[in-house]
Amino acid sequence: MTNEQVESEALKLNPQARAELAEKLLRSLEELSEEEIKRLWAEEALRRDAELDAGKALMRDAEDVFKDARARIS
Repeated sequence: MTNEQVESEALKLNPQARAELAEKLLRSLEELSEEEIKRLWAEEALRRDAELDAGKALMRDAEDVFKDARARIS
């Protein structure tokens, strides 16, 4: 099963079940070594770079991102 498939199935859960799953997933990250965390961030950076190169993602100015985030929580 791909990450996208897992995500799709997880999003079908009710809010309480999603929250419990999110908590378990976050707790599992606390058990990672510093080396493993660095490796995972490097993989994520490469994945995002590949998405940009493939035209699947667009870059946004940080100011715009923060402005949008502030508007959503206001």
